[in-house]
Amino acid sequence: MEQLEQQHLSAKDLKNIRLPMVEIFETVEGEGTRAGFPTVFVRLFGCNLRCTWCDTKYSYPPEEAEMVMSIADIIEQVSKYKSTHVCLTGGEPLLYGTKSAALIEALADMERLTDIHIETNGAVDLKPFLATVHSPKVRYIMDYKLPDSGEEEQMLVSNFTLLRPQDELKFVIGSERDFQRAVDLLTEHPTKALPLFSPVWETMPPYKLVALMLEHGLSHVKLNMQMHKIIWDPAMRGV
Repeated sequence: MEQLEQQHLSAKDLKNIRLPMVEIFETVEGEGTRAGFPTVFVRLFGCNLRCTWCDTKYSYPPEEAEMVMSIADIIEQVSKYKSTHVCLTGGEPLLYGTKSAALIEALADMERLTDIHIETNGAVDLKPFLATVHSPKVRYIMDYKLPDSGEEEQMLVSNFTLLRPQDELKFVIGSERDFQRAVDLLTEHPTKALPLFSPVWETMPPYKLVALMLEHGLSHVKLNMQMHKIIWDPAMRGV
């Protein structure tokens, strides 16, 4: 990851910094501690991982970016919605280093917004972003990829100690092997973030994951259901 520096962006900068995009839309947040709140989703194109169970394959190659937008254009689009919560997602929204940080700063500068949460995978070093972006409105939801994802070797366990109480640490559980790995990681690498266990419904039915959590006495872990997949067709976009 490139070295990030505190940025003081002018109007010209906001127009010149451009990012590949998939979509911007308003719906309710589907998971995590803000589940159910009306939220604007800003989905960037591109990802550095290829997880076996990925549900947004349209956000990385061989698919193509729907558009390229300047930060000024993104801010203008977000301003058209009424929600005060924003989810920056992908793909991997931190893939673009200083450009990603500039977008986060610009969103944080929007007075109307009260919460900006960034859905990032565990393969991006969070240290430069935490050192650069200081707004208390900004939170990170780090999705650590377990064995069934096929991408665990790319994970940076060093991020665990960087996460703060306002952040969240998500584990997508596809099997009992995944479950045990997540439990072991939380034991070996304590974190201040709230752990979330999210079931892969096809291979880890929610009732089974709940039973495992109760059996292991995981009172500090929150079950994380994807609300949008209950409300709408799981394959539907823009919701």
